[in-house]
Amino acid sequence: MKKIEAIIRPFKLDEVKEALVEEGIHGLTISEVRGYGRQKGHTETYRGSEYQIEFIPKIKIEIVVDDSLLDKVIDAILRSAKTGQVGDGKIFISDVQEVIRIRTEESGTQAL
Repeated sequence: MKKIEAIIRPFKLDEVKEALVEEGIHGLTISEVRGYGRQKGHTETYRGSEYQIEFIPKIKIEIVVDDSLLDKVIDAILRSAKTGQVGDGKIFISDVQEVIRIRTEESGTQAL
């Protein structure tokens, strides 16, 4: 099993979710996060005062899938989250040793 963590632009969340549902993925976790990379923040004006926004708002999507679905999920995220501009985000993939559903105590891929 693999855990996929994708950091994407907030306005792309609906497109990514729809692309994942088309691939048969119905469970995911999202978090509102902030960070910076090559974007390095930006300047905004509020009531005549300029201030620096150092951390850009992003959405973090976490999905655990069977190894056989990994390529489909990554392709769906890339296809739906990409704008071609700096700040589109990143995808991180890591191994998952075990998954246990608390309610039924099922484990492995049955728990997904």
